[in-house]
This record gives sequence, C-alpha cells and structure tokens, in this order.
Amino acid sequence: MSKEKRVEALKRDSLKQESSKQECKIHYNSLDWLRVLSAIGIILMHVRANSGYHIDGFVYNRLIPSFTDLVFLFMVISGFSMCCGYYDKLRQHQISYEEFYGKRYKKTWPYFALLCLLDLVVSPSITALYEVFANLTLCFGLLPNAAISVIGVGWFLGVVFVFYLLFPFFCYLLSNKGRAWLAMGAALIFNILCQIYFLDAEHVTEQFQPRASFVYCAVFFLAGGMIFLYREQLGKIAGKYQWILLFLLLGTIAGYYILGSFVSLMLLAFSLLLIWALNCNWGGYLQKTIKFLSGITMEIYLCHMIIYRVIEKSGLCHFFKSDVISYILTSAGTLMGAVCFAVISRKVMAFIGKRMLSARAFPLHVKER
Repeated sequence: MSKEKRVEALKRDSLKQESSKQECKIHYNSLDWLRVLSAIGIILMHVRANSGYHIDGFVYNRLIPSFTDLVFLFMVISGFSMCCGYYDKLRQHQISYEEFYGKRYKKTWPYFALLCLLDLVVSPSITALYEVFANLTLCFGLLPNAAISVIGVGWFLGVVFVFYLLFPFFCYLLSNKGRAWLAMGAALIFNILCQIYFLDAEHVTEQFQPRASFVYCAVFFLAGGMIFLYREQLGKIAGKYQWILLFLLLGTIAGYYILGSFVSLMLLAFSLLLIWALNCNWGGYLQKTIKFLSGITMEIYLCHMIIYRVIEKSGLCHFFKSDVISYILTSAGTLMGAVCFAVISRKVMAFIGKRMLSARAFPLHVKER
C-alpha cells in the first residue's frame, strides 16, 4: 500500500471514530421520560395486584393492569440504547470484551446482590439459598423453567443480562441489514412458536412465565436495534409525518385494548412510540429530575416490591377508608421509598467501593521484626 493510500485510510478511520464519538454523545431526553413513566406504570400495576382495593372503572380495572406489558417497552429501549452506546465501539474494537462485560457486572451486581441478601434474611430457607446463588451469577436467565421467588421481579434482569451476554452476537446480526431483517423475522417466528408450542403446559412448569425466556423476548430487543440502524431515515419520516405517526400509534394502542395483548400489537405500538419519541424534545423544568430518575429506573424496578411489603406490613395500605386515596398514597409511598432506597444504596456502595480501592492503592506495610 502506497503512502498516500495509507494516509487516506487513516483519515477515514479517524473520521469514523469521531462520528461514533459524536453519536455516543447524543442524549435522547424522550427516552428518559419513557423509562421513568414505564417504571411508574409498573409500580402502579404491582400495587394494584397486591393490595386488594375495590375500585371500579376502566382506569383501575383495565388500564393499570395492562402496564405489566411495559417491561417489553423497556426491552425495546434497551436494544436501542445499548446500540447507541456500544454498537460502533464493539465493531471498531474501541472497547474490549473484558471492559464491556466488566461494566455490566459492576453496574448491576452489587445492588442486586444487596437485595437478594435482604430477601434471604427476611425469608430464610434452603430453596431461597439456592435461588440467591443463581441470582448472584446474573446468569439465571439461562435456566430452563426458572421460576425464582427471591426478588420475583428479577426475572426481567435475568432476561436483560442474557441480552448483555449475547450483545456482541447481536451487533454481528445488525452489521448487515439483510441479516438484521432475517434475524428479526426469525425472532418473530420463534416468539410465535414459543406461544403455541415450546412454552406450553407440556414443556414448562405451571409457574413459568413465557416473558422470562429470552427467546420469547428477543424480538423486542431486535426491534430496538432495527430502529437504531434506521434512526436517520425514521427520524426524517417522523419529523415530516409526526401527526400521522401519532395517529397510527394511538390506533395501535386502541387495538391492544380492543383485540387483546397480542405480541404483534405490542411490538408495533412500542416501536412506533420509540420512533415518535425520538423526534420529540421533551425537556422543560423537570428534565434534570427525569434524567436522574431515568438513571436509576432499574434499581427502582428491582426494589419497589420490597418497599411495598414494608408499607403493607406497617398497615399503611388501608390507613384511609377510601380505597382510591389509599391506592394513590400507597403507590406514591412505594415510588418515593424505592427512589430513596436506590439513591442511598448507590451512595453507600460507591463509598465502600472507594474505600476498598484506596485500601488496595495504599496497603498497610507491616514492619518485619
């Protein structure tokens, strides 16, 4: 290779690196709002499912129970945001596998381990000990028929962590658009086969939920990746036909409530919602607060049932005669308690981590006698 060609190649590589760095700096405010609103919706759903309030109306008996499916919106967002952060870095070898997986464990493991140990202390048993061990590996999403009761909502983390484990392969699938569409079609077919055959009563235990299987959920992660691949084209379409896109989104949501919670409708609705939201600049006075809460949505999700159980045991769930007031205050208390617990836990673990690092950096030297 001549000197001029080598210089041109180096320029192209530097331009690619600069463009990827600029892409990683892009922050979508709308994604923060979607994460926070989804977390609040899931809290509302869980409080309703466990409290036994008697409230009539569409909102309480139909809308709020449907918030259970917002976990799939989290998966679509995870697929998109992970691509924003690591797709180009992994493809261009700007980050090692050791660093990539190390970040995943460091971000998730300490907090989840704390919750698991708290659950074990409160409800000790030999089976709980088995489940805590599985949880601490963060690989329990690979177990067949895993119906883990310790941190029951942790099934979502199990699915997400399998996605982290497979993310380099995920990047390989997306690196070619033809292959990406083939993978998307295969994931959709696999989801349908899970519903009609692989995850029926003859193949899994009664307690097992299909959504706890990564194969079942893979289509949602891939949808986020596909939106990342076509984000520029979709952004132009969303900007030009924003109201048409909003009309289609509302129509899909209406179909969900009229026809039922079909995976195809949820996939379409959440994909349209993400595409529409990416073109919206949701800012305002609350943006700093929303951005902060968005950064701890996983922590809020994982601990909110522990906070709810504390409120329930204290007898505050039915403190007021009105079930409506009790439900609102219990939900608000669960949310605020989860936020406080997540923030305090993070700070305590960060402090302990710094002390451990400083102890390693400056070890005590004992003089030999």
